[in-house]
Amino acid sequence: MKVVLQRVAYASVRVEEEVTGQIGKGFLLFLGVAEDDTETVADRMADKICKLRIFPDGQGKTNCSLADVDGEILVVSQFTLYADCHKGNRPSFIGAGSPEKANRLYEYFAERCRKHVRKVEQGRFGAEMKVELLNDGPFTLVLEGDEKGIR
Repeated sequence: MKVVLQRVAYASVRVEEEVTGQIGKGFLLFLGVAEDDTETVADRMADKICKLRIFPDGQGKTNCSLADVDGEILVVSQFTLYADCHKGNRPSFIGAGSPEKANRLYEYFAERCRKHVRKVEQGRFGAEMKVELLNDGPFTLVLEGDEKGIR
């Protein structure tokens, strides 16, 4: 599982003209699922992300978690995180999970985040989406997880 996390002041995602998800201060998460990912991997990833202390405290140190700042999450599925550009100029996505598996774990991941965070919004799996955000910092992390853990 791969996640690109952006700390945001706000973010939203639209499919055609419909806003499918919108948040204020929190995390915009682009989530990619591999074929060998499991619920265990999704649990670890969601738990880690929701407990990350990357918001500033009163002294400006990155010491606060989502819960500490009443932050929100917007999750957007993005299989292109598994692009392999080693050969030629056209990416291969063979490392991405099948649509059925990826959608199942995408929904599962969002539900797991809801155990930690009051508001979790989503894009629409498999749709052409437009994402708007104001990156706060900027602060962007790339996390990868498998059965061995999160790095």
